[in-house]
Amino acid sequence: MKDDGKKNVDKIYRLYGIDMAMELLRPKAKWEITNNRFTRWEDERPCPTIEEVYETMEKAKEFENTINTIWTNEQYKELVEFNKTLDDAQGGAENDRIRTTSGI
Repeated sequence: MKDDGKKNVDKIYRLYGIDMAMELLRPKAKWEITNNRFTRWEDERPCPTIEEVYETMEKAKEFENTINTIWTNEQYKELVEFNKTLDDAQGGAENDRIRTTSGI
C-alpha cells in the first residue's frame, strides 16, 4: 500500500464546543459564561440553560464521531499547534474550539 502522507489520528473535534453550541442554539446572540453560569445575555430570545448547551455539545460530538475525517500530517500538526496557542493564550485553560480524543 502506498503511503500518501495521510493517516488516521486522534479525532479532532471542529464542531464540539460552547461557542458552536451557542451559535446553533441562539445564532448571533451576545453572551458570556463564567463558572457554568451565564453572566451576560443580550438577546431578545430566552437564554438557554447550561444543560441545553452541554446537550448540544454532546450532539455535535456524536455527529462528528460518525465522520471518518482523514487529516494530512501537516494539517494535524497545524491544528494541534493552533489548539496549543489558544490554550496558552487562555493561561492554560482548556479551549473548547478544537479538541482531540487524547485532549491535545
